[in-house]
Amino acid sequence: MQFGWAIGAILVAVGYLLGSIPTGYLAGRYLKGIDIREHGSGSTGATNVLRTIGKVAAIFVLAIDLLKGSLAIALVDVVYYFAPNNLLPIDWRYWLITAVALSTIIGHSKSVWLNFTGGKSVATTLGILLVMSPVVALGTIASFGIVLGISRIVSLSSICGAIAVNILMLALAQPLPYIIFAALAGLYVILRHKANIQRLLAGNEPKIGQTS
Repeated sequence: MQFGWAIGAILVAVGYLLGSIPTGYLAGRYLKGIDIREHGSGSTGATNVLRTIGKVAAIFVLAIDLLKGSLAIALVDVVYYFAPNNLLPIDWRYWLITAVALSTIIGHSKSVWLNFTGGKSVATTLGILLVMSPVVALGTIASFGIVLGISRIVSLSSICGAIAVNILMLALAQPLPYIIFAALAGLYVILRHKANIQRLLAGNEPKIGQTS
């Protein structure tokens, strides 16, 4: 059992390091020679990359940030596939996935490589959901897309997606650890949008195509 705890701790640490890969920062540094944290909203996420650098860079950052989340959870599945049951008990699986998922989104927003700054963890959370529960992920994407199509405001769409995740997890009777993940991750994403919420309430949150 001691080896199981050690493997679990390593997976959580790997999840954090995967999440910490500063994709948006690297895009700004290599494509424009800037620190993207000093421009726009100050976030390293794809939305700020879109406004600051452009569409191609934003698509690249979005894809990598999605992949970071997906890889972290897929790695747990791979370890479980090869590890004997007496090393990693099967009843740990959902809880371990949840722990790795949380460490990954924290890594994205509090990157060790960027003095514990980063993005808002939306894309990385979605990447996690695509492996954790594809049906919930698709429902979340749908809610995000509908709100974005109506409002053209990414932050509002992200907040609505964070709420939708919780509703979908409960409605689709997902495992308890996943429901807890949705609650914690959803709240975390919303808190990361504090400045956006203030601008939304003031009526000056930029829409797609506008500068912040």
